[in-house]
Amino acid sequence: MKIDVLAFGVHPDDVELSCSGVLMVEKNNGKSTGIIDLTEGELGTRGTAATRRLEAAHAAEILGVDIRENLQLADGFFQNDKESQIKVIETIRRFKPEILLCNAPEDRHPDHGRSAGLVSDAAFLAGLQKIETTCDGIAQEAWRPKYVLHYIQDRFIKPDFVVDISEVFEKKLEAIKAFKTQFHNPELDGPQTYISTPDFLESVVYRYKMFGKMIGVKYAEGFISNKTLGIKNFDALIKQDT
Repeated sequence: MKIDVLAFGVHPDDVELSCSGVLMVEKNNGKSTGIIDLTEGELGTRGTAATRRLEAAHAAEILGVDIRENLQLADGFFQNDKESQIKVIETIRRFKPEILLCNAPEDRHPDHGRSAGLVSDAAFLAGLQKIETTCDGIAQEAWRPKYVLHYIQDRFIKPDFVVDISEVFEKKLEAIKAFKTQFHNPELDGPQTYISTPDFLESVVYRYKMFGKMIGVKYAEGFISNKTLGIKNFDALIKQDT
């Protein structure tokens, strides 16, 4: 099936933390949405690949996405090489997204920047007809998304634009908390990590409040683009009090 807005994340929960609000906004606008996880996050200190699969499926239900798949690249060790690029190219050509969302180009976790390079490179290569791929034994057509946008993760990057997610923010938090093994959960034992402290989720809320404040709304998600973005008319702008 064709997916209008397809979000790639290197680890299950990357998308929930960073751009799940936009996925819900676009879904409410009648667009088809999906999530592709590159790895199962199997190197994470807390939880296992099996528990994260269950958590990812639960989060997908909360978000109402049309598809969620995992490419099962090696967590921590995947490379931006031909083998990985072909897997991403095949996925892009199968779902034919108009807009592709991917990891931050530079971040605290080295997998995030490497994933950003892999997905953005594959998005370009997917449009080259001489790169031949198949799906279920059938040759795939070349396809290049119209826009490749990077969401913002742990480290602050000044966004090129932000999107109002106020109406869906509580559901975004619900989807994040579906990853019970990863974030603060007094009911579970396990070593404390950078993201399992109570302060981490508070910082997530603060980040999206800060982005919202930039445009005069309660919550927003920020994105960066290597491509100049345009609007059809000024009605697309959020009206703010001066």
